[in-house]
Amino acid sequence: GIFYHLLIFKKFKMIQEIFFQISILEWIGVSFAIVQVLLSRVNNPTNYLFGICSVSITMYLMFQSKLYAEFALNIYYLIMSIYGWYFWKFGKQQHETPISFSTKKDYTISFLIVLISFILFYFGLTQLTDSDVPILDATISAFAWAGMWLMAKRKIENWIFLNISNAIAIPLMIHKELYLYAILTLILFIVATSGYFKWRKIKRSMKIELFKKFKIN
Repeated sequence: GIFYHLLIFKKFKMIQEIFFQISILEWIGVSFAIVQVLLSRVNNPTNYLFGICSVSITMYLMFQSKLYAEFALNIYYLIMSIYGWYFWKFGKQQHETPISFSTKKDYTISFLIVLISFILFYFGLTQLTDSDVPILDATISAFAWAGMWLMAKRKIENWIFLNISNAIAIPLMIHKELYLYAILTLILFIVATSGYFKWRKIKRSMKIELFKKFKIN
């Protein structure tokens, strides 16, 4: 009875202390990221503007936490957010590339991206910065780069590469006391898992539709 309530109280106090440690910037950055996700789900181009704000704050926090490869990764996100907002607002709508499974060539290129990115990031982090987690930081960014390349090609396996990156990033964010970003990364892990199965389902339905058309003809 009393020991159980003491344990609950201690856990509550620990969680309270953690939340008090979270900076206002981290709250704002994660809040903007959540708003961006919600707006993108309803196809609202304003999501990119929230993305630009979120990524800008994230870049500052990653640099402050000595996560320089994550910082570099977010520069790419920033450029793509600016491009995406401009294209969505002023560009002509284009047909999306159909979803497909990765070929042997895609896998080879993906693992080469991981290997080369890891070597470059690891070298840069160890030789040019004061990073205290070069291996983890380089690994997270390497798998994220490969995942983004596969996503651009609409390959189902992009979610696997992105989730390897997310899985490593969660404990790293906790280690760096970026607790809200750890929670955000966990949400992204769940979204990516859902995305993987959703894309497989879409691909399966595409095959069925193609088979029906072939049968009719």
